[in-house]
Amino acid sequence: MPVDHYENFPVASILMPRRLVPAVEAIYAFARGADDVADEGDASPAERLAGLAEYEAALDAIAAGATPAQPMFARLAGVVRQFQLPLQPLRDLLSAFRQDVVTTRYADYPLLLDYCRRSADPVGHLMLALYGAVNERNLRDSHAICSALQLINFWQDVAIDIEKGRIYLPLEDLDRFGVGQQQLEEMRRTGAATPAWRALMAFEVERARALMLSGAPLAKRLPGRIGWELRLIVQGGLRILERIEAAEYDVFRRRPKLGKHEYLLMGWRALRM
Repeated sequence: MPVDHYENFPVASILMPRRLVPAVEAIYAFARGADDVADEGDASPAERLAGLAEYEAALDAIAAGATPAQPMFARLAGVVRQFQLPLQPLRDLLSAFRQDVVTTRYADYPLLLDYCRRSADPVGHLMLALYGAVNERNLRDSHAICSALQLINFWQDVAIDIEKGRIYLPLEDLDRFGVGQQQLEEMRRTGAATPAWRALMAFEVERARALMLSGAPLAKRLPGRIGWELRLIVQGGLRILERIEAAEYDVFRRRPKLGKHEYLLMGWRALRM
């Protein structure tokens, strides 16, 4: 289980109450579809932004009480009304996807976290809303978990993102550790991680771990299935970080993944949380 795309979105999980599965699937379809508009294929930036504008228009229609004709948006409209879901998290997702079209570098960590706030945190917000568990403390911890998952996704996919022309590592961190942008491209081609790169990634891994652990109490606080779902998500993210460390931060030749046997370890750790 790589922490990739929306794979940490618990669609149709065996731990999820069946009554919520259609709602989660509708939200997932919207998020995944919009993400693909922004990131997949060979469309021009203008075409991608135009496609995302259609998603924004659908949210406007739902906000006005209408039901869009397109089936995916119609399903979402029904879910929004049934569970009285806020639309702002969905608008935040679209904001992040638009940013992906036009932004390929992040000067510092706060700017990257702002992107995570819109690209990842809305998923947790919507899940809490489905379970009727939205409050200030839960949102704070959920945001920490979701942003940490997004960072972990970036760290395991450095090579893939470079190939797409993107660098999510904060430029101030690259400068601090003496890793040039050209060096990143060279390491992607050769797979030869440098000592400076390993020091940089050790720093980023520890920062993502600290963020994840800061939000982890939410998994123990939430009752029932959502709590167990979240425990496994937290443990999956932490295990990916361990795999990055075990590879000596060489994500160019060894993109970390979790094998089936590691789910037993994650399950055991979830029980012990």
